[in-house]
Amino acid sequence: MRIKQINNNSINQIMLILIIILICILIFKNLYYYLPGFLGAITLYVLYRNSYFKLTEKRRWNKPLTSLLFILISIVFIVLPIWALVDYLVPQITSFLNNTDKIVSQFNMLKEYMADKPFLKDIDMSDQALLSTLQGFTKYVPTVLNSVAEVMVNILVTLFVLYFMQVYGRQMEGYIARGIPFSPKSKQELWKEFDSMVRSNAIGIPILGFFQGLVAVVGYWIFGVENFILLGMLTGIASIVPVLGTMTIYVPLGVITLAGGETGNGIGILLYGLLLIGSIDNILRFTILKTLGNVPPLITVFGVLLGLKMFGMLGLIFGPLILSSVGVLIKVYSNEYGKGDSIILSSEFPEKRE
Repeated sequence: MRIKQINNNSINQIMLILIIILICILIFKNLYYYLPGFLGAITLYVLYRNSYFKLTEKRRWNKPLTSLLFILISIVFIVLPIWALVDYLVPQITSFLNNTDKIVSQFNMLKEYMADKPFLKDIDMSDQALLSTLQGFTKYVPTVLNSVAEVMVNILVTLFVLYFMQVYGRQMEGYIARGIPFSPKSKQELWKEFDSMVRSNAIGIPILGFFQGLVAVVGYWIFGVENFILLGMLTGIASIVPVLGTMTIYVPLGVITLAGGETGNGIGILLYGLLLIGSIDNILRFTILKTLGNVPPLITVFGVLLGLKMFGMLGLIFGPLILSSVGVLIKVYSNEYGKGDSIILSSEFPEKRE
C-alpha cells in the first residue's frame, strides 16, 4: 500500500509561518514598553496620510522636510497642549490631596447629609470606607507617575517612527498589501474600517472631552463652584469613562454642594450636568462625529475597557478598533469563502407569488 506524503511546499510554508509568528511574539514581548509609541505613530500616520501624499506627490514637496513639518505640527497642537494640561492638573490635584482636613470635613458633612436620605443612606460612608478608598487611590499614584515618564518616552518613539513611516509610506503600504492574503475588495474593506475607526476615536474623543469640559467650566462658574476650572477639566477627562462618563464628576459635586446647604446651586449643578453636559455628547455624535465614522456605542464602551487594559491611554483609540475588527474579519471571511448569503436571503425573504 502506497502512503501519500505531505507536499514539501506545504511543510515549508507551515514552518515559515511558525517561524514568523515566533519572531513576532519575541519582538512584541521585548518591545511592549514602546508599543504605545508605535500605536501613536500609526494613528498620526492615518490622520496625516492624505495631506502628506497630496503635498509630496501632487505638489512635489520634499518628503523628509514635509514629514518634519507634520512632526512640528504634532508637537505644537498635540504634545504641548497635553504637557500644559498635565502641568496644570498635577499640582492642583496634589494640593487637593495634601489638604486632608478639608477632605475629612467635606466627607463628614456628606455623611451627615446622606444619613436620612432614601437610597443614599444605604451607601457605606464609614471612616473605614473612606480609608480604604484613599488607600486604593494612592496605590495608583506611583503608576500614574511612571506612566507620565512612559508617555514622554513613547512620544519620542511616536515622532521618530512617524518620520520613517511617512518618508517610506508608499513602500510600506505596498509591502503590507502584498502580505495580506485577501482579495482587493477585502483589503479595501479592512482599510476603510481601520481608517474610519482611527479617525473617529483619535479626533472624536478629544472633541467630546474638550466641549464637555468647556460646558462644565461655564456651569460650575455659574453655580459658584470652587476650583471650577480644575473640576471642569476633570469633567472633560471623565468623558472617556465608559457608561458613567461625566457623571463621575458632576453628580458627587452636586451632592456635596447640597450637603453644604447650598440647595439651589446643588440642584442647579445636577440639572445642568444632566441636561447640558450630558446632552453635548449626543449632539456631537449626531453632528460632527457622524461625519468621522459611525461607531456603535457598545463597541465604543467595551472597546475602551479593552484598550485601557491593554495599552493605557492609547487604548481609547485601538481598543474599539480591535473589537470592531472581529466584525470586519467576519465580513472578509464571508467575501473570501462564504457561499451561503444569497441562499439565506432567498429563504428568509421568499418572493411573493400571486
